[in-house]
Parts: sequence; structure tokens; C-alpha cells
Amino acid sequence: MKSVKLISILFLGIIFSQNEVCFDIEANTNSNPGFDYFTKYINVLDCFDVYAEENISDEKVLHAAAVAAELLDNNEDGIVDDPILKEELENREALIPIFRNEWSDAADDFFDNYNGNGASAVLFNFEIDPSNTGHWGDDATVEEVVHVINHIGHVSVYPDTFGLQPNSSYMSDAMDIARGGQFINHPDNYPEEAWYHYDDQTCDYRCMAIEYLYWCIVTDMGILDDAQTCNGIANEWEPCTPELFEETDLMMYALINDSEFKLPQLAPDGNYCPENNILGDINGDQLVNVLDVILTVNMILGSSEINYDADLNNDGGINIQDVILIINIILALR
Repeated sequence: MKSVKLISILFLGIIFSQNEVCFDIEANTNSNPGFDYFTKYINVLDCFDVYAEENISDEKVLHAAAVAAELLDNNEDGIVDDPILKEELENREALIPIFRNEWSDAADDFFDNYNGNGASAVLFNFEIDPSNTGHWGDDATVEEVVHVINHIGHVSVYPDTFGLQPNSSYMSDAMDIARGGQFINHPDNYPEEAWYHYDDQTCDYRCMAIEYLYWCIVTDMGILDDAQTCNGIANEWEPCTPELFEETDLMMYALINDSEFKLPQLAPDGNYCPENNILGDINGDQLVNVLDVILTVNMILGSSEINYDADLNNDGGINIQDVILIINIILALR
């Protein structure tokens, strides 16, 4: 009897640990070169595609799609936060392919034949863990999807801010400070004051800039904020908590939190189902009422933690305009 109970508990645990993702996996109909071996496909918010070969589990394919959606639609209202970014990703057909491993037929076919300009990173089966979204060493989904969105999107539409060449942008200048100098090639030793010391010899200056942007975004989200992760990445990236990031990298902290660029502020959790969200329901009680107004006012006053679900007008900040919108929603429901 005990064994039956244990099996039941484990079974229920598996059911209720599944992430909620409101996407459908479709058959791949892309006949362009490099796509022959993909059997699974998801279009994310009309600007980002996920392709996977047959033996990638549906759970992992859905996970990649959910993470992409959460990064693009960080307040999860069903609309990409930055319409300029959306247009660029759509025009360039941004995508991430998922392979069984780097030697699979699908990988060989894609690397040999793909001739588009929307791919910037890939995912392998072993890199995806839907139960540990974005956790360093367990799930690389957030990292690789962020790379695609940044490289294919932000670098193109905001070159003065996110340009990858030396002396080309605000970000390249910030990276030179973070590395303790402008090193086109890897130095034998970084200066003591450096807090970003990437040392992969295969990664050139542009590659290091993309990696730098990733570290800044996920640090600000709090994804790296645990002792094990901080210790594991210290050889490459030091300010692993949001607080250290704010204190250490002044330029990039200001950029990541600049509402003009609508970079994601909330860490993905692998759940994406915006139709279940009620506009104006900030406290998640499935009602829009005066409690949501009070919570939003508290955020404005700094006495409550920021929740970007309250950014109803998508201007990148929580302010009186959002309070007015919530009040209007309440009045419309009466």
C-alpha cells in the first residue's frame, strides 16, 4: 500500500510541476534549405520561431517558446513590449533551432544549408531543463534565446546603443570599462579592477559584447543571485546579484533599466499564458479592484516591490498613468 501511495504522490507531483504554456506545437512546413529534419514548430508572437527535431520532447519545445515569449512580452499581456524590436525580428525571421546534439542529422543539415539571417544561437537537448528555468548550469534556454533577441534585434535597431564593434556604441564603451580596458584580443591577464573577464579564445570582441549584454540582463533579473551560481561564474562575471550590478556597472545598470529600450526586467519562469491574465489584476486575485490601485500606488511611492504587470501602458515604468488606467478598468466593469 505504501508503494502505491508513493507512486501516486510522484505522479501528482509530475502533473502539477508542468509549466503552463499556451502555445501549440505545429508540424514544420518550412521548405527552405536547412529545415528538412525539423518536425516540430512554434511561432512565438509573430516574430520568433522555434524549430525542433522529432526526438526533442514537446515539453522542451514548449519551454523554449515560453521563455522567448516571456522575454519579448515581459508583462505577459500578449503583445511584444517593443514594437520596433518585434518588426526587426519578424523581418529577419528570428529563430532558435533545437537539436538532439551537435552531430545529429538535423544539426548537420542546418549548419550546412541555412542561408537566412535570423539565427544567432542554438539549443541542444541536454541544455534544456524546464524545471529550472534559466538556472546557470541547468537550463541554457534563457541565455540562448536572449542572445538571439539581442543579436538579431537590438543590435540592428539600436546600433548606437548596442553596437558590437569597438568604439561603436554605449554598450561597447561600457564593456571596455567592465574589462578594465579595450582589449581587441584576450589579454593574458585582465586588470585587477575588471569585473568582466571573458577568456574564451574563440570568442572575438563582438561575441564578448553579446555575452556581456546577456550577463547584464540576467543579473538585473536576479537569475544569478545564489551562492552556488556566483561562485561558478566568478571567473567570468563578478557582480552576480542585482545589488552588486547596480553598484559596480553603473553604465549598464542604467541602460538595462532605461524604459526607452523595454528590456525585460522580470525573469522568465517557463509559464506563458496571457489569456489567463486579467488586465489590471496586479495582485493576482482574479479581480480588478481598489486593492490593485493601492498596490500600484505603493509601488510608485517605493513602499512595495515593483511588479511590471502594473505597467498597463507599457511605458517601462510604474506611474500615475497606470493608476488611472486601473481606475478606468474598475469603472468599466461596474
